[in-house]
Amino acid sequence: MTVPTRAIVLFAHGSRDPLWSRPMERVAQRIQERDPAVLVQCAFLEMMAPDLPGAVRTLVAAGAHSITVLPMFLGVGRHAREDLPRLMQALAHEYPQTRFQVQPAIGDDPRLVDLMAAIALS
Repeated sequence: MTVPTRAIVLFAHGSRDPLWSRPMERVAQRIQERDPAVLVQCAFLEMMAPDLPGAVRTLVAAGAHSITVLPMFLGVGRHAREDLPRLMQALAHEYPQTRFQVQPAIGDDPRLVDLMAAIALS
C-alpha cells in the first residue's frame, strides 16, 4: 500500500455549535471521493478540535510531506491576515521537512463568488 504524501487542511474559525462544522466535513468527504490518495483534515482556530497544529501533527504522522492549507473564510479578516500566518510560521519551524502551501481564503476565489451569485439568482 502506498503512503499518501499530499494532504489538505480545511481551516475555519470554529463554533460552539457542533453542527456548524458539517459543511466543512462534507467538503472534506467530497475531496476524498475525488482523490482518495489525498489525506484531508478539518482544523479550527478556536472552540472546536482539532486545531491547526493538531491536524498537521496527524497528517505528518500519516506520512504527509506536502500540506496545503485552505482557509475556509468568506472574508479576509484578522484571522486570515494575522492568526493564520503566525500559525503557519510556527508549523514550518516545527516541521522543516514538510512543504506547506497556504491558499487564498475561499471567499476570494472567483469560482465561489460566481457560484454564490448563481445560487442567489436561482
